[in-house]
Amino acid sequence: MIRNATIEDIKNIHAMLKYYGDKGKLLARPLSKLYDHVRDFSVFTEVQNTKKIIGCCALQFCWEDLAEIRSLAVREDVTGKSIGKQLVEKTFEEAKQYKIKSLFTLTYKPAFFEKFGFIQIDKADLPIKIWADCINCVKFPDCDEIAMIKALE
Repeated sequence: MIRNATIEDIKNIHAMLKYYGDKGKLLARPLSKLYDHVRDFSVFTEVQNTKKIIGCCALQFCWEDLAEIRSLAVREDVTGKSIGKQLVEKTFEEAKQYKIKSLFTLTYKPAFFEKFGFIQIDKADLPIKIWADCINCVKFPDCDEIAMIKALE
């Protein structure tokens, strides 16, 4: 079941992102930033327990027609069950409601996003993103994530 995240979910989202961040599979987010962006997140929960999060994903608006898919994570014990796919599709639906024309992501898993029609681009093509968030990142200016973009129909 996918639902909007709540304040009560933030510590669990933080733990999941930290787990993958420690493994170098995504960039973890500070707890304070997650509280700032709670409205950006959707969570996937077990049907019988709507508080037990098994996946999360955020859609962050960057400009009038551009948004980012970020912080996509699914618990390792449930990978391969289309949870990540469903979370990404939810972001597509939400982006279309807001008339977003393009979605981008910075990822270590380009093959996953290619299945949705994302194509690789140079990070320099995302100046708003770079100066808004990336400049504060511990990896800046040596980012090793892959930038990808998709035009929405």
